[in-house]
Amino acid sequence: MTPDRPSVLIAEDEPDLANLYASRLEKRYEVRTAYDGVEAIESIDGDVDVVLLDRRMPELSGDLVLETIRERGLDCRVAMVTAVEPDFDIVEMGFDDYLVKPVSKAELIEVIDQLLLRSTYDEQLQELFALASKKVILDRRKSEAERKASEEYARLEDRMTVLRVRIDETVSELLQGDDRRQLCRDITRESLIDE
Repeated sequence: MTPDRPSVLIAEDEPDLANLYASRLEKRYEVRTAYDGVEAIESIDGDVDVVLLDRRMPELSGDLVLETIRERGLDCRVAMVTAVEPDFDIVEMGFDDYLVKPVSKAELIEVIDQLLLRSTYDEQLQELFALASKKVILDRRKSEAERKASEEYARLEDRMTVLRVRIDETVSELLQGDDRRQLCRDITRESLIDE
């Protein structure tokens, strides 16, 4: 994230919609637009903090753009912003959040701000929040019977459970003995520096 304004890449093949999103966001963020998947790949670099990515784009789909982003190891958060209704295939996808069109200005800003905050978390917390986002969208869009019948959904819940246990263990370790005292000193020192 840049010190002045975070950078957001909008990858959307409908120019009017991409430009609308850009106009809604340009006062808060440094905004780039890409009107297809190939242009999105060419536009993304280490300075991009958040990508708003449409799933259906000509030539190169948003799913493939997402795979490329993750294969390159780019340190950015990705929100799918799409008309594609989510299905259980999203469990294995490497995005951080999923919005179904139409989306409002407030929804865009909220998801970007949440993703920027998540980018400060460690990898386990980032993964937990990404999985929780997938679970929420599937809980809203799929019936209980569909969720119970899905192996992907079961794996999602299992992975979330494992991550919660690991995070709880890490917190417990930090709060034991000298680690706890050192953590409190570090927090106090940071508070004094910020004032």
